[in-house]
Amino acid sequence: MSQRPFKILGIQQIAIGGPSKDRLKTLWVDMLGLDVTGNFVSERENVDEDICAIGSGPFKVEVDLMQPLDADKKPAVHTTPLNHVGLWVDDLPKAVEWLSANGVRFAPGGIRKGAAGYDITFMHPKGNDEFPIGGEGVLIEMVQAPQEVIDAFARMTG
Repeated sequence: MSQRPFKILGIQQIAIGGPSKDRLKTLWVDMLGLDVTGNFVSERENVDEDICAIGSGPFKVEVDLMQPLDADKKPAVHTTPLNHVGLWVDDLPKAVEWLSANGVRFAPGGIRKGAAGYDITFMHPKGNDEFPIGGEGVLIEMVQAPQEVIDAFARMTG
């Protein structure tokens, strides 16, 4: 296996799904004190999410509180309470190329702009015959880190 041509820098986000954002907001906003920094609604992704934040600057972690627009449609963002984990990566195209070449399965859709404006792609929760490595039941979002995040993590790790 060739040397990995990218680095996973840290957690970019966690996304939590439920039948209603109101109950999620009671915990995460009212009780734990997170700030709501935005909202994202997508019929294609069947989601209405409030975007919250822990921390600030390049080390800010997004916490997305998600409910389905229609509970009977797919994707069913509310059926997996921990919907997905997002990871900052310093070079997303190289990461996808290398991981795919080494048997990692990605979900359909390729690299595209995500709700927060960064390039993203998703590692499939399950492997298959062609790509046997998946998230072992966890959907993993890979997020292209902006330069300020790459620089901040480089300073932190020396």
